[in-house]
Amino acid sequence: MAAWTWRFEKADGAEVQPAVQPEEFTTQGDAESWIGEHWKALLEGGVEQVRLFEDATEIYGPMSLSAADA
Repeated sequence: MAAWTWRFEKADGAEVQPAVQPEEFTTQGDAESWIGEHWKALLEGGVEQVRLFEDATEIYGPMSLSAADA
């Protein structure tokens, strides 16, 4: 079964530890719902963008979190 995970980054692509620890997601929808619920806390904690992975494959990103409130 695939594992969906987020990578949390600064705007320059450097990986950072998120303020909210995510779980491992079993579907893309679950992962996207989680980011929808927690993006503001992540942004406040210093995460500027995220990338979504299915196992080791990058699905999309970087996706800016600051654009989420626009």
